[in-house]
Amino acid sequence: MRNVAIICGGLSSEYEISLKSAQTIISHFPNEYICHKVIMNTEGWWLGEPEDKIAIDKNDFTAQFNGKKVTFDLALVYIHGFPGEDGKMQAYLDMLGIPYLNSNALSSELSFDKWFCNQFIKHFGIPVAESFLYLNPNDHKKEDVIAALGLPLFIKPCDSGSSYGVSKVNSAEDFDKALQYAFQEGESVVAEKFLNGKEVTCGAFRSLSGVVTLPPTEIVTENDFFDFSAKYEGKSQEITPAGISEKETQLIQEYTEKIYRILRLRSLARVDFIIVNGQPHLVEVNTTPGFSPASIVPQQLKCAGISITECFDQILRCEFGEWY
Repeated sequence: MRNVAIICGGLSSEYEISLKSAQTIISHFPNEYICHKVIMNTEGWWLGEPEDKIAIDKNDFTAQFNGKKVTFDLALVYIHGFPGEDGKMQAYLDMLGIPYLNSNALSSELSFDKWFCNQFIKHFGIPVAESFLYLNPNDHKKEDVIAALGLPLFIKPCDSGSSYGVSKVNSAEDFDKALQYAFQEGESVVAEKFLNGKEVTCGAFRSLSGVVTLPPTEIVTENDFFDFSAKYEGKSQEITPAGISEKETQLIQEYTEKIYRILRLRSLARVDFIIVNGQPHLVEVNTTPGFSPASIVPQQLKCAGISITECFDQILRCEFGEWY
């Protein structure tokens, strides 16, 4: 049996969400593997729970437990945000020669930055919202941005998830505060045109038969937009399968598979869209989608009749078939 490190936690605002996702994965991982939780926090890297004080040696990603050296045959990075979803941990594992089940460092870093990813993807014929990139708060005059994008518009950090730092700006008076809020969460910020349509998201993973796209989910929120409380405090409806036409469903799944292939993603991913007048527009790509029991991808797997264990079994057989 092979040892698998499920790496979670991290150094971003999404720490607790990552722990929940990791626990769901560990509870459903195929029985042929021994899962070990590896938690990263501001104090260090730990095998098991931080209070166990079993430190991971960062030089070779091993630990000493009961007088024995624990090594890992495989890793699954399930840190939402820094330093996992942005590819940093994958690059570290690459240097050590430890295989992992995620998208590689380049794919993860490109996908994680909302502005760079969308600017890259739009050249492949997939619509995205008009936007302005801010590397510092003084890059653009708000009057110019508002004139070009109109109101309302969205301001969000390029390199953060779970809607942390995201604001819907309804008036010019709210603009500066929203920009400052976004820069508290990310090093760069995007101002983006508001797309008035249905919010739909589609999960995908790669199996031996090719890229599997799951039934899309429609998101209907009680809030002004799909913010943190809507995502994690029950203030939204996540309808799977989405209440959209067959043609729209087909187009969402086609775009999801196309994006998955263009970015050379691996394992699980989820792609978010807004459908405007029947045309999906890319919002963002998630290479480490939320995976608590109530998260969207587990809902989509259930709708598709695929258990979580079967999903990971298919992913493992696709990536590491020589182990079977």
